[in-house]
Amino acid sequence: MSRTTPTVFVPPGDFEIPAEALNSNWFQYLRRGERPPKKGGYEKAWKDALSVVPSSRTRAARYFPAFRPEDPVVLLVWRGATPNAETLAALNALAADTAYIGHSASLTRCRFRDSEAPQDGVPPRRRVYRGRLAELEQGFHARPIRRPSPGATVRAAQAGEDRQAMSGVFSDRWLVLEHVRGDMPDIRAAALVAKEIRDTVMSGYRAIGLGDGIPAELSGHSPDGRPSREPHLAIAPLAFLGSAYASGTVFGFALIPPRARDLPLDSEFQRAVRAVTRREEEDRRAIVLDRLGLTFAVGTETERRSLDPSRYVAAANVWATCTPIVLDRHLKQVGNAEREAEIADLIRQACVKAGLPEPGRTAAGKHSAIEGAPSAYPSGGAPRWTRWRMPESLASRQLTHAVIEFDRPVQGPVILGAGRFVGLGLCLPLDAEQHR
Repeated sequence: MSRTTPTVFVPPGDFEIPAEALNSNWFQYLRRGERPPKKGGYEKAWKDALSVVPSSRTRAARYFPAFRPEDPVVLLVWRGATPNAETLAALNALAADTAYIGHSASLTRCRFRDSEAPQDGVPPRRRVYRGRLAELEQGFHARPIRRPSPGATVRAAQAGEDRQAMSGVFSDRWLVLEHVRGDMPDIRAAALVAKEIRDTVMSGYRAIGLGDGIPAELSGHSPDGRPSREPHLAIAPLAFLGSAYASGTVFGFALIPPRARDLPLDSEFQRAVRAVTRREEEDRRAIVLDRLGLTFAVGTETERRSLDPSRYVAAANVWATCTPIVLDRHLKQVGNAEREAEIADLIRQACVKAGLPEPGRTAAGKHSAIEGAPSAYPSGGAPRWTRWRMPESLASRQLTHAVIEFDRPVQGPVILGAGRFVGLGLCLPLDAEQHR
């Protein structure tokens, strides 16, 4: 409900005080609370000096509209916070001095309470998720500044609705390869390393005489050589991501089979892997990528957090890419708004192809909401090595990072886009803690 308001003449807050006034001798009189002697230029100089004080400025026409929504009460809840009486009193002293939020037209009356129960039983509508601050900071530093999204919505569960997390096509049982020797390439070259790992494992089938029987769940191709339409093995980088000091360093890779077939338990797959590995110290087996000069320990247990698959297989509503999504096709739209809508539609389609529900909301852009993850594409004039390197079949496709919100919990892993089988489009949850 809007309200009419009259024009009011007030001292403008954006008044620019003349530099000569601040530097003049007249201003020094003003600072001492003295009135200067009358001499040449007295009136103008004294008027400029007095303009430092709002009450002495020339009044400007302003009006102060206000708007009252049908539901004017907003509650911000900090769960688990238990302020003592002194802290609560200090917070309410600050709240009493808060006249508006955001814009001076948003007149506000605030107070703090030590109860976290929603007023009148109204369920929450939005939540702050992990990575939200980074998302806002990236929008603020963008040029032009991006208007922030409203944040993650909380959808009230319908009566009788099954809130069990939904799973995609990829399994949560991973075979981890820990990097032990060789110069690991930057994460931007992870897709090429993933392809080399796949080729090496496939060579193991040929080494044991099963070159014609490589399963489509590994190769991604049917026996006649055509691309398979069924999900197959994804190989993704495991990097130091998601913390304040994250560097994006790759510490290993994960072999992620389709959920329909637990490939690492297949006897022929195990024989093929043994054919391309060698026994090393501490009785571990290692796979060697001769062309890249890299060695990985197979299936070793480690305390390194970056190699822990549980980070990627949690249940969450909000997910963010740590490696960019490769769009399934070239963009057709020209205008910025149209292209954004087209990208959002392609991300929704990518979710469905990965066996996931359509997201309720997506936000795509150059930068990731995950700390340490490189941008989807470099700035103009940046060196060539800052670009993501991809297999030839994907080299011309556009990349984008995204934050994806589902209306119900989704069980990881979430791997999206045309590059999902070589580790691109790999996501980390932003709000997994509330589903534990």
